[in-house]
Amino acid sequence: MGDQSTTSDPASEAQPYRVLGSLTISRAATTQREIEALADPVTIDLSGVEKVDTVGAWLIYRTVRDRGAKVIGASKDVAGLLDQVAEADHPARVRPEEQPGALRVLNEIGEWVSDAVNTLIGLVGFLGAVLIGFAAIIRRPKKFRVNAVIQRFDLVGVRALGIIGLMSFLIGIVVGQQGAVQLEQFGAEVYTINLIGRITIRELGTLMTAIMVAGRSGSAFAAQLGTMKITEEIDAMRTIGVSPVEALVIPRMMAAVVMMPLLAFYAMIMSLIGGGIFCWISLEIPPLTYIQRLQEVVPTHDLWIGLIKAPVFGGIIALAGCFQGMQVESNSEEVGIRTTNAVVQAIFLVIILDAVFAIFFSSIGWL
Repeated sequence: MGDQSTTSDPASEAQPYRVLGSLTISRAATTQREIEALADPVTIDLSGVEKVDTVGAWLIYRTVRDRGAKVIGASKDVAGLLDQVAEADHPARVRPEEQPGALRVLNEIGEWVSDAVNTLIGLVGFLGAVLIGFAAIIRRPKKFRVNAVIQRFDLVGVRALGIIGLMSFLIGIVVGQQGAVQLEQFGAEVYTINLIGRITIRELGTLMTAIMVAGRSGSAFAAQLGTMKITEEIDAMRTIGVSPVEALVIPRMMAAVVMMPLLAFYAMIMSLIGGGIFCWISLEIPPLTYIQRLQEVVPTHDLWIGLIKAPVFGGIIALAGCFQGMQVESNSEEVGIRTTNAVVQAIFLVIILDAVFAIFFSSIGWL
């Protein structure tokens, strides 16, 4: 085998095939040709081998497996490597074993429940880290980053006014139109004002704003933090002693909590304007009558219910977005997955909390 190994005459059947020097990938092709030229039975002498790698060991093992060759003179290390190669020799499963339909469904449900529980635990732990960060800022107010919060105000609030205003305006028109169609059957079109006022102020104004903020700002939070995680900016912040929670998460949380009530109130007003224009054009109800009727039928606590829910929804949206962003580990594809998870998770939690609020306020008599 060249200058690194020598062998017996390949045509000889009496002498064993001796390998001297190295048995590595660089000599594998030559060694394989010489072994294939030997007549059975084959005996391979490895007493002179000084260096061997997995390719060489696999070549010897395959000869033993396929041709029944006998190996002699192998050192302890070489024999150990041959044993490891033999243990690893098992067919790989190209397709997973198919399970019965019912068992597969149960398995998927179990995985979903496990993922949901792990996510909930992680979210609660992340909330604890955020509260610790808030406590650190309260103890040392100089660590509070005013500029970062103001920038997030612009992202969460100011730049969202256009889309939220248009969406709320159209929702007011749609609620009024659908309500009028049903109430017209009973000659009670005037009660369309009741429907518009109560449903937009109490529920839809805040809920639809939260869904829009989740899709717009929550996804942005996850994508921003996820990208910073991939580029190792967050690791660099930890290295220089800056807490990522205090520098990145808390400003976004505060912006969402503060801006959500303002956006929700703005959405309520735009919905009422849209409904009022519909009532004026389609039902011929004058704007002054519309406003007076709203004052009569919409209780003050409906407004308070919407405004109380808004900051809680904002906090949940920011928490979910930042949590998913901080979970990014490997590549840009995971940024997209985590961003999607952030939006879905935020909307799901907002709807769950809205149902909890509805039950709570009904139990205390705010109907």
